[in-house]
Amino acid sequence: MFQTFEAATRPEQGPPRVAALRREMAAAGLDGFLVPRADAHQGEYVAPRDARLAWLSGFTGSAGFCAVLGHVAGLFVDGRYRTQVKAQVADCFTPLPWPEVTLAPWLREQLPEGGKIGYDPWLHTAGEIAKTCALLEGSGITLVAGENLVDRIWPDQPGPPMAPVTAHPPEFAGESSAAKRERLAGILRKAGHRAAVLTLPDSIMWLLNIRGGDIPHNPLAHGFAILHESGRVELFMAEQKLVHLAPPLDSGVVLHEPGALLAALTDLDGPVRIDEGSVPQIVAETLGERAVAGPDPCALPKARKNAAEIAGSIAAHLRDGAALVETLAWIDAQAPGTISEIDVVRRLEQERRKDPALRDISFETIAGTGANGAIIHYRVTEATNAVLDAGDLLVLDSGGQYVDGTTDVTRTIAIGSPGGEERAAFTRVLQGMIAMSRLRWPGGLAGRDIEAIGRMPLWLAGQDFGHGLGHGVGAYLCVHEGPQRLSRASTVAIEPGMILSNEPGYYREGAFGIRIENLLVAERSDSPGADPAREWLSWRTLTLAPIDRRLILPEMLTEAEREWLDAYHREVAAEIAPRVSPAARDWLAAVTAPL
Repeated sequence: MFQTFEAATRPEQGPPRVAALRREMAAAGLDGFLVPRADAHQGEYVAPRDARLAWLSGFTGSAGFCAVLGHVAGLFVDGRYRTQVKAQVADCFTPLPWPEVTLAPWLREQLPEGGKIGYDPWLHTAGEIAKTCALLEGSGITLVAGENLVDRIWPDQPGPPMAPVTAHPPEFAGESSAAKRERLAGILRKAGHRAAVLTLPDSIMWLLNIRGGDIPHNPLAHGFAILHESGRVELFMAEQKLVHLAPPLDSGVVLHEPGALLAALTDLDGPVRIDEGSVPQIVAETLGERAVAGPDPCALPKARKNAAEIAGSIAAHLRDGAALVETLAWIDAQAPGTISEIDVVRRLEQERRKDPALRDISFETIAGTGANGAIIHYRVTEATNAVLDAGDLLVLDSGGQYVDGTTDVTRTIAIGSPGGEERAAFTRVLQGMIAMSRLRWPGGLAGRDIEAIGRMPLWLAGQDFGHGLGHGVGAYLCVHEGPQRLSRASTVAIEPGMILSNEPGYYREGAFGIRIENLLVAERSDSPGADPAREWLSWRTLTLAPIDRRLILPEMLTEAEREWLDAYHREVAAEIAPRVSPAARDWLAAVTAPL
């Protein structure tokens, strides 16, 4: 459970694997090869078969890529993983801060005389390749599409995932697949597009009201689709995944094997819409001049949750909150030094599994105590498992995939008596979380326009954190859903029905970590006095779980912040107490008392 893949990716295995890859590069006449953490569907999560970056390097983060040259192997990782990568990879890899350091300038520096860099055109998006080629112009460095060289040297590479597909019930979907297809076909017709190519699994799942199991913890099935302007869909998916689907797909969906995609693209009349940020380069090459750039037509409709999806998420969060409260009460009842991170993970997953609506956890539970809490996406293994000692903080980030909704919640917990520095940092993180939760803003603003509000209390103290303030969340789909985000890079306007996380943090490498996370749904705000000429939005908090008051310095909070926290805790107590055991109910009453 805690080290199955790590056993195949020990740091000492990196050097011989890199050496084998370099021999394949030499045989192919290449000076380098790109190894992304990506699959042909360009989703965030990959199946074991596609975990090439992890197999080669040992790095198991959810984002990054490696550029293996003859003399250096640059491993590009973002701020979430710069502590983690140091512990996971051998010295033959050079970790690089990405996006501060980007691929094209780095290649120019490493290959001043030029060279040929190989890549698998299924694993890189059309936009990525176009941008990189433009930045390499005049350098003598060329990108060469071809066979995946990692697959040549991976002797026991797993086979393609073949989990069965199930129907997503209409009471939770809130709209039939036929209605979705017609609605989106209208978008294509209005734009003058004959068809759109869909490669993101969550788009296909949402459009067809189906769910799969090809990716751990995300109810996705691998496949491709072409949505035509008529509303007809061609689905490219292994038939064996669909044999037990009940009810079966309707006559508006025509099934093909996945290998038939490129031939079908060749036969399409243009213009054909492709999302250059998610469609593989080989799709763009096959379509040629018939391809036109445009957003995935499913992306925004999927992000704008309908009433049934919001109601399902509210219900799922109530049950999920009860499971978390049972676990938090249990942790608090254990003496410091008597339980470990793995004990916490097992207990929390045990509590969630009591709910018959649970289909899976929504990601590998993060339970990091002490220095492990400073690793933003830490995943406990038998080798790293730490005991919860007095004075430590525990970062517990977890979630569930329920048939009616997806949850993601983080709480930081004091083990014994916390230190003053930890309490001050925690209070600043809490102030940022409250500031975003209370926000009212004019319609049309994107994540980049408001994200700093959740950072301001930390910035005033000269502190920050190396991840976005929040990500989109699906409706029994991906726990990380685009295109909506609370990040400096997001230009997508936040609209009613979008669900996002609100998760400021602070991390002191080698010492402790802090993160507080709630999920929020955007809704229209009709507060008195608002400018009637503009649409105004505010948040409804979905997550219901207590925030550890032992870590709060009350004198740092304003009156409005205290009022928000006390009101939130009253709601948590009222909604969750009837759903938990008597012991957890007594604990909850104590920890949600007014500050």
